[in-house]
Amino acid sequence: MRPTALAVLVALAFPVTAALAASPAPTDVPSYVTAAVNDPARKDDTANDERRKIADIMTFAEVKPGQSVVDLIPGSGYFTRVFSGIVGAKGRVYAVWPNEYGKEAVSDVQASKALVANPHYANVGVLMVPSKEFKTPEKVDLVFTSQNYHDYPDKFMGNVDPVVFDKQVFDALKPGGLFVVIDHVAEAGSGMRDTDTLHRIDPAIVKKQVESVGFVFDGESDVLRNPKDPHNIKVFDKSIRGHTDQFVYRFRKPG
Repeated sequence: MRPTALAVLVALAFPVTAALAASPAPTDVPSYVTAAVNDPARKDDTANDERRKIADIMTFAEVKPGQSVVDLIPGSGYFTRVFSGIVGAKGRVYAVWPNEYGKEAVSDVQASKALVANPHYANVGVLMVPSKEFKTPEKVDLVFTSQNYHDYPDKFMGNVDPVVFDKQVFDALKPGGLFVVIDHVAEAGSGMRDTDTLHRIDPAIVKKQVESVGFVFDGESDVLRNPKDPHNIKVFDKSIRGHTDQFVYRFRKPG
């Protein structure tokens, strides 16, 4: 993506909104997750639910009614809508966009703001922040990001140090809070070599970085793994797009 200038304004638009496990089976999905996934308001999303394993991911992330959740770089709002349904009227969902990324995804940012305007999602707010200054208006229970951790060290985001970012996430969480990272798998040992070219990252470097700021590795899920992915092609390659090998890691803040 193209580089952008560092924005300095933090703007909040809010109409005011655990146990170690891996690959939970469908029978383990809580009723409130099932209800949120089956919400008729998200009927346009359901075609992707099997591929994206939405019920399994929400169960693994341990999202519960009444919680405060960050959907970091929420894209089209696919996860945001389910988070909203799970946390309910007593919970909050922050759709957080780094300003730099938002300049490259204007239509998605507008979609987030349109979601906020929908009374059905009254517990959702949009938070715009500089990429180097991740923060939330309150301590939250979960920070969740899918397919975007690898973007932070890239030029268009301002070459953010992932360890600095991880520490900001740590500080934003309540004691016992969770940081869930989903991303495209790069070749073993590649570190951050392919973040800006193939849009992939080595899971080992993510684990090392996140643990270095105080997080405890709390589990992984294999529901998005694909052994047929060669790990050395762009995630947008037509042979693999939508079916990349993805790791799903959960980290817990002690307390």
